[in-house]
This record gives sequence, C-alpha cells and structure tokens, in this order.
Amino acid sequence: MRLAPVAAGLVAGGVPAVVVTVRDARGSTPREAGTRMVVAGGQLYGTIGGGRLEWAAADRARAMIAAGEAGAVLSLPLGPAVGQCCGGHVVLSLARLDGTMAEAIDRDERALAAGWPTVLLFGAGHVGIALARALAPLPLRLEWYDERENAPATAMREDPLAALAAAPAGAAVVVMTHEHHLDYAITEAALQRPDFAYVGMIGSATKKARFSRGFLANGNAPGLLARLTCPIGGHKLPDKSPPVIAALVAAELLVVLSPPGE
Repeated sequence: MRLAPVAAGLVAGGVPAVVVTVRDARGSTPREAGTRMVVAGGQLYGTIGGGRLEWAAADRARAMIAAGEAGAVLSLPLGPAVGQCCGGHVVLSLARLDGTMAEAIDRDERALAAGWPTVLLFGAGHVGIALARALAPLPLRLEWYDERENAPATAMREDPLAALAAAPAGAAVVVMTHEHHLDYAITEAALQRPDFAYVGMIGSATKKARFSRGFLANGNAPGLLARLTCPIGGHKLPDKSPPVIAALVAAELLVVLSPPGE
C-alpha cells in the first residue's frame, strides 16, 4: 500500500505515529531494505514482514510514542530466539512521524513508482473495474481508458489508439472494452508495436480465431499473432466471475513484467 497518504493524514490530524524502516537486511529476510511501516496507536499501516519481527517493531514504536522518544534502532537476528526461521538479520530504524518525514515518504514513493512497468487497461466494464482494483496496490503504473460517459471517473476518456501510440516501450496492454470491434482495433494496433511486453485480449478461443482471421486479412504478418494472449488469465477455472478473472490476469501481468530474477 502507499504510505504517503496515510502519513499525510496522520500528520494533519495530529495523531502520534512512528515510521519503521528496514535500514539493513542481510541473509534471508521477509522484506528488503527501504521497506517502511507506520505505527499509530493500535493501527499498523504497511508491513515489514509480519511475525515476531513486526510485533517487536510495533511494540517498540508504541513505547516510543508513550515516552515521547524521537528515534530508536533495533537490530534483530531472525532465528529461533525471536520465533522466526528466516535466518537473516534485520536492522530497523524507528523515527517519529512529522511533516518532513511525510514529505520524504511521498518523494520516495513517487520516485519508486516512476520506475514501475506501465499497464494500459482498455475497458471499464465489470471485469475492467475488478482488474483496476486488483492492480491498484501492486507495483505497476496503471493507465485506465474508457471513452463512455458513464465510465468511472478514474478511467481516462482519451482516444485508445492515441494512448497506444504514446505508451512507453515495455508496457503491457489489456483489452476488454464494451464492443468486439473496438477490442479488435486496439489489439491490432498493439500487436503492430514490437516493443510491448504483453498484449492480452479478453475472450474465448472463438473470439481469438475470429480476430486472427481479420488480422491476417488486413495484411498483418502471421508471426505477430504469437504475441497475443487470448484468453487472458492463464488458467481455466469454473468460476469466471470478474474478481476471479481479475486475480488471474493480475498474476499473469506480474509474472510477465517482473524484472528477471525477481
């Protein structure tokens, strides 16, 4: 989750809070260096890995709030002594949340998000809305398009072909509009760009076959069809409800867009 809005809200409301940051992570650890969590009273926002590690950090943070301390450092080996089996070692930095810290969190999150892969989602029907929700907390930059007036306010109403032309290299394209001919037009244009990491269109094997015939009839190279994922989602499950389809597609996108080795 994004911590910047949480931090800004706590500062604005005058709620005492502590930011816990993984300063160093060696060996097998649940989260990497730079990961943050905010502790405010009985609430935890974000996670540094759960388990006894997180419990110890939250307990120390609450003690800081009660005592009015400004900062602390915890060095924790993740072994049987703390009830975890990771075997690594984590150093945590704890600091009282203030306006300066909230601004730093916002800057860091914006800089991190700038490097995330882009997903262009076309369509704001039931599945489109479910997929947008599924992608929202993930490390992906979502650009959501639907030209209809009744589409959600967060969906942009730009021309889809213009959006494709302006999209960055390495982006993923997911097509699930309200009309087959629009699906076909967007998907054809996406396949004509060789630099997209993923092109997926919702539908059945029958829809893919119909699209393929039209695609070839328009003079496109047959080899381009190998880049099309349709149906999307990877697995055939009996439950085809929007949240299930969205979960499968989100997982598929993460696998495709994650850097090698991650």
